[in-house]
Formats: sequence, structure tokens, C-alpha cells
Amino acid sequence: MNDQPRSRPRNSDGKGGGKPYRRPKKDPVRILAFEALRAVDERDAYANLVLPPLLRKAREGGNFDGRDAALATELVYGTLRRQGTYDAIIAACIDRPLREVDPPVLDVLALGAHQLLGTRIPSHAAVSASVELARVVLGDGRARFVNAVLRKIAAEDLDGWLEKVAPPYDDDAEDHLAIVHSHPRWVVSALWDALGGGRAGIEDLLEADNERPEVTLVARPGRSTTAELTDALGEEGALPGRWSPYAVRMAEGGEPGALDAVKDGRAGVQDEGSQLVAVALANAPIEGRDERWLDGCAGPGGKAALLAALAAERGAALLASEKQPHRARLVERALAGNPGPYQVIAADGTRPPWREGSFDRVLMDVPCSGLGALRRRPEARWRRRPEDLEGFAPLQRGLLREALSAVRVGGVVGYATCSPHLAETRVVVEDVLKGRGGAPVEAEWIDVRPLMPGVAGLGEGPDVQLWPHLHGTDAMYLALLRRTA
Repeated sequence: MNDQPRSRPRNSDGKGGGKPYRRPKKDPVRILAFEALRAVDERDAYANLVLPPLLRKAREGGNFDGRDAALATELVYGTLRRQGTYDAIIAACIDRPLREVDPPVLDVLALGAHQLLGTRIPSHAAVSASVELARVVLGDGRARFVNAVLRKIAAEDLDGWLEKVAPPYDDDAEDHLAIVHSHPRWVVSALWDALGGGRAGIEDLLEADNERPEVTLVARPGRSTTAELTDALGEEGALPGRWSPYAVRMAEGGEPGALDAVKDGRAGVQDEGSQLVAVALANAPIEGRDERWLDGCAGPGGKAALLAALAAERGAALLASEKQPHRARLVERALAGNPGPYQVIAADGTRPPWREGSFDRVLMDVPCSGLGALRRRPEARWRRRPEDLEGFAPLQRGLLREALSAVRVGGVVGYATCSPHLAETRVVVEDVLKGRGGAPVEAEWIDVRPLMPGVAGLGEGPDVQLWPHLHGTDAMYLALLRRTA
């Protein structure tokens, strides 16, 4: 792209005339949002990892304040969450298949569509700002295309467009929900199967996936308290946790990294569902020795840090194991300063270095599709494919088998996933217990529900599935098993 002013354009007869060339206005907020979307698309990066350094760099450069950061964040996450809806609307406004439009052009169009249909920015301002962005990052020729498409989009509001591009619910319920709520059709189907029930429940879940999640803190026991976090945030900046005794929710606009307790590692950012998983495992009843705990898939370290703190209160030691060395280093950072004994190692949980029956409590939070955290990682819904689950299945079963081998007779294993997909949750546990794909394992279910006191809507048990729309948490799954032989 050439930002230099051009010479005065000529009329068709070759004589000078027309308006002089005007350099495009560079809008730092929208340029940053565009750069974040390109990184997500080109590098398969996650927005929650890409955006913070971009915002930090923009602040350090000056002329970029908190309101700018908030708008850039909304543009990025809003566009990613509603990508499926906006793609359907854009496709209705162009005369070629969507796949034939260059990805950078689609990103500018999607950013413009979100401003028009998903924010309170006036239509003329949304179109004008998007066209200026296109001139800066795409050039004048493609900016004219962007202008034409966005003017078509601006002719209707979101509800009007959805009536045009989404099939009626009674004709194709899954496709209707996929377009209206911006989820791939296969994800809608999988979530509906896991949730059960009728239309209201699945619509509530899909809507919750498109909402910005709260920032939730964990006060690691013995190292910090919810009172300390509440005092640091102030009465207007803190809300009590819904379910976890260690949780504090941050009101809008807070910066968790600015808190002393978070800086020191005495507290951290952790979804309440993850807290409940660790606390339930720690409180599951066992007989006899309770001295050695294992987190077998510990990266990046949130659950391990909470488990280590809980273990320290009882005089128990935690071994935190993570296959990837760089993630093991994140675990070390999360556990630094824990008062009790702990060790962090880089090891493969399917080929463990520890002996059978070494531990009293084992958590295996296995790698999964991540469909339970779509609020936080909205781009994941567009990257995952149904066949991905086939790749996870052997690993998940292998890790659970090794977890049941690692625990002593009478000890407890927690099998957890950040996915509600049945193929990653109860099906895995049942297959392992029944010996499908391996030898049967002698273990019994423990009812998780009494170990999450006060939490409503936990179903029939004995395992538990949390939901964004019911519990305000990620869609964490937990099964607790006691080894019997």
C-alpha cells in the first residue's frame, strides 16, 4: 500500500480534474483490531494471547487510552463470536462465493458488519470508519468494494438480516440456530445432544457462548483470602463468587494483573468452574492416607496452584506433571511461593515415570476440543472439526487409565474436561470402566453433586456437567472415581 499523496487524478479525456487525492485517516483502534484478526486467521493464534501485547504496545505509544482499548477488545471479540452470522450476511451481499473473497477483505467486512449490527455505533460512522480502514490496509480499489457491501448491510438491522439468511426453525432447526447464534452446525448438534431438552435450553446456551465472560479471581487458600481481594478491588469493583468459596468476580473494567495478590501469585485468574473441579477432588472422601496428590495434565497451572494450596493446608504434597516443557514452566510459575511441598515435572501422562498406586488423589484434566470455553476463545468454534474428537479419544482414554493406575486402592481420581461433548465426557469414563479398548478397571463412581454444595442444576449425577447459561462458568465436566482393586 502506498500512503504517499497521489497527483491530481485526470478525467476520462486525459485532462486534470476531479477531487484531489485524500490520504486515508489512520484509526489506531480499528487498525489494531484488524491486526488481531489477521493474527488469529494467519497464525491460528488465540485472541486472548494476541490482543494483550497489541494493546500494551498501543498504550506505550501514547494516544491510546482505556476507552480505545475497550473498543478494540469489543471489535475483536464481537467479530469473532459473530463470525458465522456475519459471513452469512456478507455472502448475501456479494455476487461471488465467500471463499473467493480475500481473507483480509473479509476481516474488514466482518469488522464493519459488527459495528453496524452488533454495536451502537451510528451506521454512517461505522461505514465511514470501515472504508477508511480498508483504504489503509487494503488500498483504494478494494475499499470501494468494502464500501458497496457495507452500504447494503446497513440497509437492514440484525433481526431483519436474520429473517433473510437463516432458514425457519421449523424447516431446519440446527441450521437456523447455527446462523442466528453463530456456531458451526455440528457444534450446535453436539451441544444440544449433551444438554438435552428443547429449544429454550439450547438457545440460552448458545447465547451465553456469545456473551463476554466475567473475570473471576481465585484466592489461593493459606496465601490470600476473598476479603483481601474484595478490599483491593473496592466495593464497586468486586462481586462475590457464585459457587466457589475462593472466588471473587471482578466488575467491568478491572485489571487483575494490577492486584498485589495476583502479582505475588497468592491469587490468580481462574474460572469458577475450574475452581469447583479442584475443590471437589480435594474434598472427595477417602479412607486412610492422604499425603500424595497428582495433577497429571497440569498446564498451564491454574488448577495445580489451587490444588497445591489445598494440599499444603493438610500437609500433603502435590506432584504437577505436564508433557510440554514450556507449559511445565508455566506451572512452575503458577506454583512459585506455595508454602507446602510440591514438585513440577515434564512428563507424558500416558507413559508416566511414577509407580502404580503412588497417589491418594489424582486430577486428570485431559486435552479436549475446548467446546466448553467458547466464551473465552470464540475462534475455537471455527477451528475445530468433528474429526478432531477422534484424535482426542485415544489420548483421553489412555490418560484416564493411567490415572486410575497411579492412584492407590481407595484413592480418588478426577477426570475433567473443558468440553460438554458426550464423546469427551461420560462416554470416555464408561469405556474405560468397561474395558473397551483395554482391560477393565476396578473403580466405582463417586457422586460429585454433594461436593459442590449450593450449586443448582447439576442433573442426576453421579458425574457433573457445568454450563455457562446455568452456572455462569465454563462448561466443565467432572467425574470422580474411587479405585476399588
